[in-house]
Amino acid sequence: MAGGAIIRTEDLTVRYDALTAVDSLSLEVPEGSVYGFIGPNGAGKTSTIRVLMTLLEAAEGRAWVGGHDVNEEPEQVRSLIGYMPDFFGVYDHLFVWEYLELFGDLHGLPRASARERAEYVLAVCDLQTKRDAMVGGLSRGMKQRLCLARALLPDPPILILDEPASGVDPTGRYQIRQLIRRLGDEGKTIFVSSHILLELGEVCDHVGIIEAGRLRASGPLEQFVGAGEAGRLLRVRLLTSDADRAAEMLRGVDVVHDATGAAASLDIRIHDDDNAHAEVLAQLSAAGFRIGHIAEERASLEDIYRRMTKGELA
Repeated sequence: MAGGAIIRTEDLTVRYDALTAVDSLSLEVPEGSVYGFIGPNGAGKTSTIRVLMTLLEAAEGRAWVGGHDVNEEPEQVRSLIGYMPDFFGVYDHLFVWEYLELFGDLHGLPRASARERAEYVLAVCDLQTKRDAMVGGLSRGMKQRLCLARALLPDPPILILDEPASGVDPTGRYQIRQLIRRLGDEGKTIFVSSHILLELGEVCDHVGIIEAGRLRASGPLEQFVGAGEAGRLLRVRLLTSDADRAAEMLRGVDVVHDATGAAASLDIRIHDDDNAHAEVLAQLSAAGFRIGHIAEERASLEDIYRRMTKGELA
């Protein structure tokens, strides 16, 4: 099924008593993609993942992984997936190599293969120097990488990562981003959920935006960040704190401002032709605003999220 959808849902609905956590969700994750599943806490990301993992049965709708129905062929689905949950358990009193060999045994790998795979995933996750360390002595970031190494043990074609950078310091988040990039380059399909948009914007090639259980948008990242879809973003630093007056004056464009002390930053979204930026700057200058800095940027994933939702990332 190369080039097709390796993960697919159709009108997927998950309820917890009177609460609808996932509401008629239909999405497609292309094989070989790094798909960022974006939404605030409580949006329905983890519930969707639990259905895909065959850990939760949907109230309505269907889901397929690798062409297998998650309800009718759960064993086949599980054999295709390496799963890294948001909250995971580790055995603190094991050595790192023992921990991985234990899970190799649980996956049914022959002992020699389990040891070989353990050494390989330690190298991939840059944990070789911690091979003989106690799991309980690892930092939070190292434990995250160990959990990812555990998910990689059976060499699954699909990785599902639920908030992989949760609680990790900036260095740890950078290392996890590098790992996701490497695994994506190796051809694995990676379905990664997060509410930390900076991380996803740097590693994903496809995104799905979910809010209140409903899918707001889904597709290739470039479809949303390209100039034709998201518009051109002009960041202007004014040498004044009177951003409200500037925003009021610039009718017809989207303006977000952040006044700090004696200065104000304006994010100005232009959907017009190439002369529009020059016209906006001319209006500001004619009105007596002094401009300290100008920069044009492509829309970020956070910009896109704010446009398509209420913008409340918890």
